[in-house]
Amino acid sequence: MQMASKQPPSTRRGHAPPDARARLAEHLARAGLKRSRARDVVVDTFFAAAGHVSAEELTELVRRREPGIGFTTVYRALKLLVAAGLAAERQFGDGRARWEPVLAGEHHDHFICTTCGVILEFEDDEIEALQLAVARRHGFQVTSHRMELLGRCAACARAARGPTFPA
Repeated sequence: MQMASKQPPSTRRGHAPPDARARLAEHLARAGLKRSRARDVVVDTFFAAAGHVSAEELTELVRRREPGIGFTTVYRALKLLVAAGLAAERQFGDGRARWEPVLAGEHHDHFICTTCGVILEFEDDEIEALQLAVARRHGFQVTSHRMELLGRCAACARAARGPTFPA
């Protein structure tokens, strides 16, 4: 099964948000690493990509901008983004890692269609509050979480029901 994001990765020219650039610069300094042009291209392309991107997909997008940048550079940049808290690595059940940006103050969960592989993001304040209330009742302090609901998207559910005919 091939997983797909709601929006395919784009090739629009974009840049990492200024706060993300600052956080990455701080992380690089702490790790004793220098900023590089190739890494900047990967980071900007990652933040410009829509949806959840695999290292292979990101490499393809990066190479459209800079053909000389290879998979290893892309993969290492993704690992740096995760270490800096700017990206999350996700596994959606197809054996392929995907990454998505993690920006301050943002949180979402996922619906994953087990038929076509589409990944839909959603936010729900009531669910978030309920999770925290349940954790408090159990004396548990939540530091982060992820919720992935598996099932059929609307299109696959309609297709499974088959055609309907007027009476």
